[in-house]
Amino acid sequence: MRGIEQIGLVDDEDIALDDAALALAALDQPDADLAEHRNRISRLSARLAIFAAAAVTPAAQARLLARVIADENGMVGDSDQYDDPANADLMKLLDRRRGLPVTLSILYVALARRAGWAADPLNVPGHVLVRLGREPLSVIIDPFDGGRILDATALEALLTRFAGSYARVEAGHLAPLSNRAVLVRLLTNQATRASRSGDIARARELYERMTSIAPGFTGLWWERARLEQLAGHATEARASLLAMMETTRDTLLTARIRTALTALARTTP
Repeated sequence: MRGIEQIGLVDDEDIALDDAALALAALDQPDADLAEHRNRISRLSARLAIFAAAAVTPAAQARLLARVIADENGMVGDSDQYDDPANADLMKLLDRRRGLPVTLSILYVALARRAGWAADPLNVPGHVLVRLGREPLSVIIDPFDGGRILDATALEALLTRFAGSYARVEAGHLAPLSNRAVLVRLLTNQATRASRSGDIARARELYERMTSIAPGFTGLWWERARLEQLAGHATEARASLLAMMETTRDTLLTARIRTALTALARTTP
């Protein structure tokens, strides 16, 4: 966990998304040049700054971000190999110029914030979008689709595609993700793919990272305990359940945790 422990200790607004995502990526690439990847983002930021003063509206800011990230540097969504684990890694996005919606959204938001613009990743089901600016002038963009600005029709079409044919755009679909939440979503993408492939050890490792950076996210501890139990690590599973109990005041959830602890004790040799 070296290099990410401080993320779990600082206030959410003090988390720099790009630095945090690079630190997470570096855990799997100890020989990668972290400083060089940081410099690449700084160079993108410097390029953006050349024209930033003229981008006085959110729509103009969106077009400039798309120009620098997608048009000039070719960083877009990987539609051909969507499930490639490399797509959920910010370092590899900078290397390969392909990524997932969440990875690209982190880059767009980080660069926008460096320019002093209001930007938030949005909690859209199955897809992460970005809102630039504040109402009533804000715009919503799709970093996976080259930073395209989405009008109401395009937004509803995208939601229908990912949330079902009867879905309609609701306030919750466009709620901003906290910095921690978007990092957890990034790691969840990796963990889900690991679980699907049967790599429990990898999924467990990723949940350890999630609980390190977001210790207050109650549900993460439950999944971590489940994976630890599947791996035969009852002591660690018990510790995770106890940590989970410390994150909630929900009496029903606390009772569920106690039941799980009792069941775990019965099955432990």
